Amino acid sequence: MYKEFGISESLLELAEKVEESVKEEFKKVNKVCEYNSLKVLNAFQKYNISDIHFNSTTGYGYSDIGRDTIEKVFAEVLHTEDSLVRSQFISGTHALTVALFAFLRPGDTLLSISGKPYDTLDEVIGLVENPSSLKAHNVKYEQINLLQDDFDYEQIEKRLQKNDIKLVEIQRSRGYSLRKSITIDKIEKVINTIRKVNKSVIIMIDNCYGEMVETIEPSDVGADIIVGSLIKNLGGGIAPNGAYIAGKKELVDLAAQRLTAPGLGKEVGPTLGINKQILQGLYMAPSVVASSLKTAIFASKLLEELGYDASPKYNEKRSDIVQTITFHNEQKLIKFCQGIQMGSPIDSNSIPEPWDMPGYTDKVIMAAGAFTQGSSIELSCDAPIREPYTAFLQGGLTYEYGKLGVLKAVQNIMFEK
Repeated sequence: MYKEFGISESLLELAEKVEESVKEEFKKVNKVCEYNSLKVLNAFQKYNISDIHFNSTTGYGYSDIGRDTIEKVFAEVLHTEDSLVRSQFISGTHALTVALFAFLRPGDTLLSISGKPYDTLDEVIGLVENPSSLKAHNVKYEQINLLQDDFDYEQIEKRLQKNDIKLVEIQRSRGYSLRKSITIDKIEKVINTIRKVNKSVIIMIDNCYGEMVETIEPSDVGADIIVGSLIKNLGGGIAPNGAYIAGKKELVDLAAQRLTAPGLGKEVGPTLGINKQILQGLYMAPSVVASSLKTAIFASKLLEELGYDASPKYNEKRSDIVQTITFHNEQKLIKFCQGIQMGSPIDSNSIPEPWDMPGYTDKVIMAAGAFTQGSSIELSCDAPIREPYTAFLQGGLTYEYGKLGVLKAVQNIMFEK
């Protein structure tokens, strides 16, 4: 079967050695998965989830018991006062945009303390001109860059002493930067630093790619609001779209008023038959995230053995599901992404090419033979076409499928077919 799939014996032999060397890391992932599974199961049982919560509403979506209970379950799992979990969110970027516009007013200042946010927020903030940006609404933006993959605590404390910042934003994942993702212990440390000098500033975490990678979330260590996508970790590969905003009740309410309309807030929003998929996706999320992490660990060790720069290293602590591989070669980067597409269940005969994707400043290649368009929890690989030519690999609904996709990608760049 491997031969029919186009995987050489030499690559299989290397893969076996790699799997043997990462066994201890897999055990750690399994422990986290078990803990998070218990957390989810407790939430389902606390709110007595039953068939009635799978029912659908249309139109305005008044009195949707399933939707309202889902938001209680998410708040329970994430240890927050409230949550807004809606299919009306188009993406994680959309949810972040709703949150920023909900919390910030003309004259306010947004401070990012993890460097420049993900590329798709450039036009939202106004780093790239857009007449609908925060900048166009007279919201100011500042950033403090990381120092060697940690926060610049001195500069953060100094800046916040002026007491004119309305919202501090932290992006947990690396996005398209080459820095490491930010672990929960570092988030806790910087939140404590912030609170020493400013008790009222809103602390918001872009939690995309990070949910259930650790046993706790940023909301457990003092974050006021966390935001993420359901076609990433918490959707478990089952939710067909949507996102969440979770945190303090008054902030979640502000976000709901922005998503729908002032005076309507959380009371409206038809679910159109999606409730069961959201619940089932959350239920599967701990296992699917664990599979994604194992796929990343395997890929990291395999590519390192082949002489490429992988980050994180296979035995480093992780805070998201993203694995980077730096090729220092444009064609190898493209071939690797194309190999991931070849190893996918959907559109495996398609050949992705770099293109000018909306919201990005560089050409981007995206490989994702996924059941849900753009789903990052399913095996996918994308990259901006810029030096040093780094691929961003994430996902894997099961480790076995993830491993096969990685082997196909490596075969595509390293070995004769």
